[in-house]
Formats: sequence, C-alpha cells, structure tokens
Amino acid sequence: MFDQILNLVRDHIGNNPEIASAIPVEKREEVHQEVATHINEGLKSQASVHGDAGGLLSTLSASLGSGNVVTNAISGGLVSSLGSKFGLPSAATGAIAAALPALLQKFAHKAQDPNDPSIDLGNVLNSMGGSSLGNILKGF
Repeated sequence: MFDQILNLVRDHIGNNPEIASAIPVEKREEVHQEVATHINEGLKSQASVHGDAGGLLSTLSASLGSGNVVTNAISGGLVSSLGSKFGLPSAATGAIAAALPALLQKFAHKAQDPNDPSIDLGNVLNSMGGSSLGNILKGF
C-alpha cells in the first residue's frame, strides 16, 4: 500500500505548483516519502478506530473538508515533521496539510473503484489488518 500512496503523493504534490515550488528540488523525494509515511501510518491507525478498512474508506469518501477526523489525525504530526526534518516554511507545510483531504479522498475513490487498478484493494486490506472483503462491501 505504501508504494501506491507514495505515487499518489508524488502526483498530487508534484502537480500543485504552490506546493511544488515551496519544496527545494533536492528535498522533494524525501518530502514525498515523509508525507506518504504519515498517510500510510495514519490510515493504518485510523482503520482500527473505524472498525475496519471499509469503515475508513467510507469515512474518507464522505469527508469533504479538512475538519475530518482522519485528516486531522494525520496532518498534525505531518506538519511538525516537515518543518523540523526539512526546514520547510509554514506556508509550505500548511499547503501540504491543506492538500491532504483531496489526496485522501482520491486514495479512497481509487481503492473503491474496480475499474482503477492503481490502488489494489486487496493490498489496502492486508496493510490495514486484513479485513475481509465482505466487511468492506458491507460499508457500501
């Protein structure tokens, strides 16, 4: 699942000129890795809070703003980490945090779309504790 999240992060952040221009070129890959790590770990921890991966994906799909519990759980530690590890200014860390809701929604949509092979639902399930496909489908 990590590689799939990392690819989404690279695409989403790389195609956002406001964010991409705020990250020094030599630090971009490290920043992408850090963002993907926080998302991956945050999703894993939030899956248990929401009962299973299906509940988490439903929550991500339904959320439309930065006030979402999952987004808030991930963004707090991420902003601090990006500032301390990479010396990114608050404008850059804030822009990355602001991009999290859309990034997480894109992840959830791709994971739930049987016609989109870029996110493998089986891989997501295994990474989040192996919830059964039946449990996931009950959430929809």
